[in-house]
Amino acid sequence: MATVAACEDGRVPPELTDLTWPRRTPRLSVRPARAEDAVELWSWYRLPEVTQWLSEHFPDEARFVDFYAGRFAHYLVAELDGRLVANAKLEITDCWTQAEAPVGARQAEIGWALDPAVQGRGLGTELARELLAISFDGLGLHRVTAICFAENTASMRIMEKIGMRLEARFVADSLHRSEGWLDSLSYGLLASEWRAGRTA
Repeated sequence: MATVAACEDGRVPPELTDLTWPRRTPRLSVRPARAEDAVELWSWYRLPEVTQWLSEHFPDEARFVDFYAGRFAHYLVAELDGRLVANAKLEITDCWTQAEAPVGARQAEIGWALDPAVQGRGLGTELARELLAISFDGLGLHRVTAICFAENTASMRIMEKIGMRLEARFVADSLHRSEGWLDSLSYGLLASEWRAGRTA
């Protein structure tokens, strides 16, 4: 079992399980994923317009269920009118530090996939903004990152709408299953920037 390092002041950083759930946005109810969510998510996760930019294509429900069972601890799901319409990644890692630096500096990578039936209504932006609130306000993280293929303009727009900064464009570094070598974009946001943006 992994142990959580205490911060320099002795506090143990909060984890997702320490927060109060579900969290509410204007239209969504957000909660930690459960392994059994995979069956409902599969109804739209299997669609080509969803898998086009995902890191893995799942040929059948059984493979997706197996994959999800091993990954759901890093996921949140969003419900709209009682139906699962989004799956989001919030994966926490330690920031790179020198050995003598104080412990407890953490960051997260976020990402999302939405049911095509609800796309185009701003729900992706609403969810992504809540992922930042969970990361910075709820978990006290130092930094949040997100990546996408440069051709994935929908995700790119969401990252920009929620205030994330384009930090790098990597040239032909990502191999797409059908499009070949593509550029990728890396976005980031610091907790200090998040707080400044909310008080501006």
